[in-house]
This record gives sequence, structure tokens and C-alpha cells, in this order.
Amino acid sequence: MSTFMGVFLLCSLLFFSSAYADCDVLTRSEWGGVNATQEEDLPRPIDLVIIQHTATDTCNTDEECQEYVQWIQIYHMQSLNYWDIGPNFLIGGNGKVYEGPGWLHMGAHTHGYNRKSVGISFIGNFNDIIPTNASLLAAEKLIECGVTEEHLSPSYSLVGHRQLRPTESPGKNLYEIIQKWPHYLENVDDIINN
Repeated sequence: MSTFMGVFLLCSLLFFSSAYADCDVLTRSEWGGVNATQEEDLPRPIDLVIIQHTATDTCNTDEECQEYVQWIQIYHMQSLNYWDIGPNFLIGGNGKVYEGPGWLHMGAHTHGYNRKSVGISFIGNFNDIIPTNASLLAAEKLIECGVTEEHLSPSYSLVGHRQLRPTESPGKNLYEIIQKWPHYLENVDDIINN
């Protein structure tokens, strides 16, 4: 192997392993997921974070959450013909963050916005229940890490899924909470797709 090729492979390995450095994200191999059938890179840094919910039952244990994430991936890939699990990240009631397409690749979470945003989906239906403190803290830490690791722009905007699409997501209880988060954008007129 040439010196150039060795350096290139080392740099590539460091780049991709640093994509989740310090973000405390469980990779698809850690939660038992399969690889995406295709990938499209996201532009960097990302300016928009979209908060959603899965509108399913919630999960609170590691075992439950892993099963839900696996089920969601199977449903998205086999029934909806997505390339991967739709959201870039999923967050369980156990406070763990699960990798979907991640920071580097386009998700399939908000039609018309997938190529310019990251979708973070909380597992559960938050019209009926309130997210756990552990899940809220995990989301806040993930977003902070995204800025620190330069995946997200320091001036990113954060919105609820319902602000961009006709949906109840992220559920009324979670939506009330994110309206108090830093970078929440109440008026989406400047970012809405026409």
C-alpha cells in the first residue's frame, strides 16, 4: 500500500469515527440495525433541526427501545421503501440516542426539507404523554454536540414537524416544551417551502 493511500484511509477512518465523537449516539451496529440501501450526503453545516415523534407507543428500557428502533427501521425500509430509517436520530424514553442516517446523510423525515435538515424523532406519542427528562436531556445534548462537532451551524433554527407539514407531530406536549428551547423558530415564513 502506498503512503498516500495509507494516509487517506487513516484520515477517512478518523473523519467517520469522529462523526459521533462525544455525541453519545448508539450506532446502528450497537442497536442491531441494517445498513442503508443508499445514501446521500447532507450539506455542512446544517441550519435546520426538526423535532418529531414516532406516534407509536413509547419505550423506557434499553431492550424495549432497541426493539422499537429495529421495528421502525424494518417498517420504513420494507413497507415505505425508504433507504434507511427515516429520522436522522431517534430518542427513547431511556435517554439513549439511536443512529439513523445520522449527521452525515439525508433522512426521510419531512418531505421537502430532508436535504437541508436533521430530523430528531422521540419514540412515543406526545399528544398523550410527556417525554421523560432523560429523553429531553439526550436531545439537548445531541444538538449541543452537533454544534460543537460542526455538524450544525451555531445559528441553526429548531422547529416542530407540525410547523412545516400538516401533522400533529411532535405531539402537543413535546411541542410546548421545544418552544422554550434555544434556537426555537416560531415564525417559519422564511424557511417554509412554497
